[in-house]
Amino acid sequence: MVLSRFWLVIFISSIVFIVVSLFTSNSYTIDFVLNGKKDDPILVSEKYLEELPAFIQDSIQKSSEQTFVLNRDVANVDTTYVYTNKTVKIFSGVQKSDGLLPTCKSTLIDLILPLIAYLAFFCGLMELLIISGASGKLAKVLSPVFVKVFPSIPKNHPSISYMTLNFAANFLGLDSAATPFGLKAMESLQEINPDKDRASDAQIMFMCLHASGLTLIATSIIGYRAAAGASNPADVMLPCIITSFIGTIAAFLIVGIKQKINFKSASLVLALVGLIAAIIGLLMYVNHLDLIGKNYFTSNLSSLILIAIIAFTLVFSFKNEKKFAEANTTVFDSFVTGANNGVKTGVTIFPYVLGMLVAISLFRNSGLFEIISNWIAFIFSNMGVNKQITDALPVALLRPFSSAGSRGFLIDSMNTFGADSMTGRLSSIFQCSAESTFYVIAVYFGSVNIKNTRYALGTMLLVDLICVITAIFVASWFF
Repeated sequence: MVLSRFWLVIFISSIVFIVVSLFTSNSYTIDFVLNGKKDDPILVSEKYLEELPAFIQDSIQKSSEQTFVLNRDVANVDTTYVYTNKTVKIFSGVQKSDGLLPTCKSTLIDLILPLIAYLAFFCGLMELLIISGASGKLAKVLSPVFVKVFPSIPKNHPSISYMTLNFAANFLGLDSAATPFGLKAMESLQEINPDKDRASDAQIMFMCLHASGLTLIATSIIGYRAAAGASNPADVMLPCIITSFIGTIAAFLIVGIKQKINFKSASLVLALVGLIAAIIGLLMYVNHLDLIGKNYFTSNLSSLILIAIIAFTLVFSFKNEKKFAEANTTVFDSFVTGANNGVKTGVTIFPYVLGMLVAISLFRNSGLFEIISNWIAFIFSNMGVNKQITDALPVALLRPFSSAGSRGFLIDSMNTFGADSMTGRLSSIFQCSAESTFYVIAVYFGSVNIKNTRYALGTMLLVDLICVITAIFVASWFF
């Protein structure tokens, strides 16, 4: 219900703002909101040639292409004058994101189709893990801890192994593997959900822990920083780990208090201590490496572990081939069956993702998001907050709505202020310390047709806020 109302508010307020801007002459056209593409120039006015200053008229007439670029401010995009059909079209600025119709197209082609391919492959592997018995053994080993965190889940339930693989994939920055494992976990949890339209306690806990974004190897962030010319692309790794870890702990405590979980459980405490020890141990190892060693380690660890998981699944399935025979199938046929289920899941979540991304597209292109972010930055600056921090806030503000959008702001901030600036580093921490909340909710709850997300959205947004505040303190401490 909360998600539905929030979606309606974004949609309706954006449309109202667009129409008002058109009729108050703040916008010359709204076609870009529907048909424009990201980074395209925006048409801001149209005039007759004789209405323009003389030097612009002369420049247009002398130009073979009948265009003139006026560089009024080197810090901003040029204003372009294009002479066609007796009028001059004036373009200035660029579009922040794709319009409504291009978003519909790109959601299917650039997002859903690749996601379906990932789902097909990893759901195929999951089917092998299930039939071979590997997932059952993993669930049995981890049950003592998971039944404390998810008291409503029966002991040795298969969802435990799916959630474990999802957390592990997130931990290693393997987004393409994390989503299929997470969707499989949601489907498994839905089987024991007594109210199929309403999110269960276990689903909310899983979603909030997943969305808190605990990441050990921020491979993509390191890549973006390297491309931007950072002197040490991996220097934000430790701040990212600290910020995302605090976010994960916050999510666990907030949801745990709401669900009255026993935090004094010995197995729970041991698991937490073990996790902290593993993180510290790995950080100590990475810290003693030189720059080349760090880059080599961070770029290969996640890939090696993913290959190891695939190899283990296939070898274990081969060793337990008799179990496939008992199920009247083969290893390959089981993989195909799981892949088919993955394709069906991808088709199911497409409308949910489409609806959310179209609303976000309107929100950004309407100008509302920019106004809100500018006001927030203004308020913070008047409170004495460092300008380098306020310059990074657009990444934090857009992150819950769109990973691609916040990534664009991240790259822009590094290009504008420098990858080694406080703004560039803080933007990097913002990008890797949380998930795209609205996208995640649309995908995961949409995959099992949950209509009432209860307090999941509010909790996830609160965790996002905690991550933002933590990132600012951590970045100020380190840099």
